[in-house]
Amino acid sequence: MRTALVIGTGLIGTSAAIALAGRGVTVHLRDHDPARASTAAALGAGTDEAPEGPVDLAIVAVPPAHVAATLAEAMTAGLARGYLDVASVKGGPKRELEALGLDLTAYIGTHPMSGKERSGPLAATPDLFEGRPWVLTPTRDTDTEVLNLALELVALCRAVPVVMDADAHDRAVALVSHTPQLVSSMVAARLEEADESAVRLCGQGIRDVTRIAASDPRMWIDILSANPGPVADVLSGVAADLDETVRALRSLQSADEDKRRDGVAGVEDVLRRGNAGRARVPGKHGAAPTVYETVAVLISDQPGELARIFADAGRAGVNIEDVRIEHATGQQAGLVQLMVEPSAAATLSTALQDHGWSLRTT
Repeated sequence: MRTALVIGTGLIGTSAAIALAGRGVTVHLRDHDPARASTAAALGAGTDEAPEGPVDLAIVAVPPAHVAATLAEAMTAGLARGYLDVASVKGGPKRELEALGLDLTAYIGTHPMSGKERSGPLAATPDLFEGRPWVLTPTRDTDTEVLNLALELVALCRAVPVVMDADAHDRAVALVSHTPQLVSSMVAARLEEADESAVRLCGQGIRDVTRIAASDPRMWIDILSANPGPVADVLSGVAADLDETVRALRSLQSADEDKRRDGVAGVEDVLRRGNAGRARVPGKHGAAPTVYETVAVLISDQPGELARIFADAGRAGVNIEDVRIEHATGQQAGLVQLMVEPSAAATLSTALQDHGWSLRTT
């Protein structure tokens, strides 16, 4: 791949463009809002000037509702040798393109499984896709050259290719992406009218659950409108669990000992099934999940403190597998939770204490 055209310079399109441009591909940028394309160009994503002729690959990065029309326009104009989209829903756009009677040998649907709460070109980063799954949904009609161009794009963005059927993809993302967004928003909505005294008690748990609730509603309306059935199916199961859990909790209020036992069993059931489901979430590098040990360090809100902790851990020969920061409400301090292999926890704890850090139990 020597040349590419990115149509749609939001978070995904601009991030892909920056990654490609950084690896020597000449990238042309197009957006319905020329100012966004100019912003992306200024960020090093390529040029907002039109290509002189057909490019190797056209990457359509527009909302799902506009994918088919944008692809049809690009394909009719002969803008590229190959075409793909990066929308989060795959079945609907494919059927729309088929209904238009287009030759789809030059097209492949794709979806990079990465994103942020923020959108737009200013949120873009070249490493957005690194190590993340990038779904490809080829059909029997997909030309081999186009599939190879898509695989090259994935490789240049340092993502991991995953081949799936389009409708199977849509059912999968309904479970692992679209439903979590709605559930996160529903939990966060409970905070809107909550007493300030309750909100001030927010800790890492509520922050984790509601993180993605900060996402742009307009973007999610586009996504959910393109995949409503599979999402409703998953939410129906969640609703059934909620109903059972509510009944179990009400039973715990009863003076009847048998009802209380039933309540305990009901709550325990959903918690244990949650344990089992969480254990299936892939761990580092897609491997089986690992249970890490946490070393919690009291840290002041001063420049360079995190760098010192990581440097001290490095000198001790300990690899930090994951990190969380829990800020103390109203104070210029917080807890840094360092997740490490269990065998390294004692070494790290001793090394940090030797360097003057104050450890806390979690």
